[in-house]
Amino acid sequence: MKTLLTAAAASAAILTAATVPAQERLLIGSTSSSSSHYGYFVAVNQIINGELDGVSSSVAETGATVDNLRRLSRDQIDMGLVTTNTGYHAYAGQGDFADRAVDSRLLWVYTVAPQNVVLRADAGVESLDDLDGVRLNPGITGSATESTTEAVLETLGIAPEYVRGSTTDVVDSIKDDRIAGYVKSGVGNRLDGSTMDIATFTPIEVLSLSDEQAETLRSEMPDIAVVDIPEGAGEGVPAYTTWAFGVAVHAHPDMDEETAYQIVKAVMENPEPQANAFSAVKGADLAEMTLDVGTVPLHAGAARYFEEQGMEIPDALQPAE
Repeated sequence: MKTLLTAAAASAAILTAATVPAQERLLIGSTSSSSSHYGYFVAVNQIINGELDGVSSSVAETGATVDNLRRLSRDQIDMGLVTTNTGYHAYAGQGDFADRAVDSRLLWVYTVAPQNVVLRADAGVESLDDLDGVRLNPGITGSATESTTEAVLETLGIAPEYVRGSTTDVVDSIKDDRIAGYVKSGVGNRLDGSTMDIATFTPIEVLSLSDEQAETLRSEMPDIAVVDIPEGAGEGVPAYTTWAFGVAVHAHPDMDEETAYQIVKAVMENPEPQANAFSAVKGADLAEMTLDVGTVPLHAGAARYFEEQGMEIPDALQPAE
């Protein structure tokens, strides 16, 4: 009897394996667990596991954009955090990726980081053109802000005297009038905390791109976006135009189209968990942001979702073959 039961159990197991589809498992590359962006990906992971049938996912702590792109190229992760400027460089085989391009596909952009050129109001600088020879911190050493600022100002033919340093050192130097200002990522349409700290006792101004400069960047630097920031980024700060890059989620190009579609659909239709984990997402139109700021072709599944919503896909984001 024991042998018969064992055989029956084995037959049932074989039948179950043959009739129940295998669970698709995805690994998501994020960033350091100390970053607020890590919390965002934990929320995305929960959405995928809660909303998609037949798909399970988990989050891996990684070294962020460049590490995630390398992992995508080695098939070690299925999707992950990628800044739009570096994602473009990797896709186009430029800069650090000149020896080996990385093909990844855009799913969505979840936040935009405007690069704000903040000056002491008494620095005598009225426009970006006036920055020639002015002591300016281009961004924290090694950051995307630093490298992007230098590339932007070189493209515009502007040559400040760059001063390097940590955020604390730079803020103190601006307060003490040892340097005129710095370039600092904003938080959505708001100036960041360190800028507000400076503004508490030191009047500031935020420089704007001219129409001509904005057009130059649009035509010559496709790795970045040009964005209009409405009045109120800080107290008394008028509307201005600046450059920006987005923080996005890219997928391996071989991700199944239906899986990519279902992931994007679930994320677009479940904003609350994302906003709870990462406040900059609150009230943001992720679909519009993706089409405005994305720099590489959309995954076919993502494009299908956006087209179903009646959105027009820009030529540069059309899915690649």
